[in-house]
Amino acid sequence: MPVVPRSFFSRPSEDVAPDLLGCLLVRDSTEGRRVLRITEVEAYAGPLDPASHGYRGKTPRTEVMFGPPGFLYVYFTYGMHYCINFVCSPDGECSAVLIRAGEIVEGADLARTVRVGSSDRDLARGPARLTKALGLGREDNGRDLCDGGPLTVLARESADFTVVTGPRVGVSTAKEIPWRFWIEGDKTVSPYKEQKPKARSATSS
Repeated sequence: MPVVPRSFFSRPSEDVAPDLLGCLLVRDSTEGRRVLRITEVEAYAGPLDPASHGYRGKTPRTEVMFGPPGFLYVYFTYGMHYCINFVCSPDGECSAVLIRAGEIVEGADLARTVRVGSSDRDLARGPARLTKALGLGREDNGRDLCDGGPLTVLARESADFTVVTGPRVGVSTAKEIPWRFWIEGDKTVSPYKEQKPKARSATSS
């Protein structure tokens, strides 16, 4: 299968996202090769999207999102997890696709060394589990996905599946936008949990 070209990513994230389903994310390292078949994604539209990290403009954290398409944006969340995004849109604009879940189709034994006790279904079921299973972290922020390096996206071999769309997960604003896309019936898709406002304790005056 051919490497996905940069032109593939040089489109709005909401167009790229469903086309990523079924594609393979190949991760080569000194430990070996791990290959993930992408089954669930979410699109974020930068300054046009209040749920996007790029909504308030370029910062040191989000700089890679405003650069050329086809690069990896990695962020740290909840003080313990990394999540990965593919940068989309033409250079200078800002949008990205969060890779939410997938199936490890090669290198499952290697993934289990860091996801001990996980079933095949749960190895990369959810964005934090996925990143851990592939051995990706902060040092991978800004990696080129299109240069044939250690992190590569390969075109899907078949699109013989149904794409479903619905609200995004884990965001408190613009959550109603149906930019979460997944393969219908795939066992590795993460369960949907609606984000609820956190309760605040009352304070005396």
